[in-house]
Amino acid sequence: MREFDYFEMRIPSKTQYVGVARLAISGLANRIGFSYDEIEDIKIASSEAITNAIQHAYPEEGEKGEVVVGCAIYEDKIEIMIADYGKSFDFEHISKKVGPYDENTNAEFIREGGLGLFLIESLMDEVKVLNDNGVTVFMTKYVAREQVKEYVETDTF
Repeated sequence: MREFDYFEMRIPSKTQYVGVARLAISGLANRIGFSYDEIEDIKIASSEAITNAIQHAYPEEGEKGEVVVGCAIYEDKIEIMIADYGKSFDFEHISKKVGPYDENTNAEFIREGGLGLFLIESLMDEVKVLNDNGVTVFMTKYVAREQVKEYVETDTF
């Protein structure tokens, strides 16, 4: 039995769909109980990761492709995976293979213009990258403890 709900969507590799994915992710984050500022951080990081996938995985004009956006929704965190080349993935399997992102990583590994990952890392609590048959960015954001307590119902007898 999984301890999380999993949501996945595939979007065409076109920038006009970034907002659709961002809206879905922000809706999921809102359900968990993230603050407005945390949701804004999640939206910016997700948009950056999706935009990078579109621009770098499918650089040729008119090249068809998909970006897969997966979200694992836990009680106290959201884990977001953005994968290019449109391959569907087993969330649990991929999350075990993904390594931590390190600012000392060779820039060629990250792809040209890898500043987006620095931005993502500053907005999210954990960032991991897998460079295997495309690139998968794995981002985690935890709900602040004080906020979790606000949203948890308690039975007092």
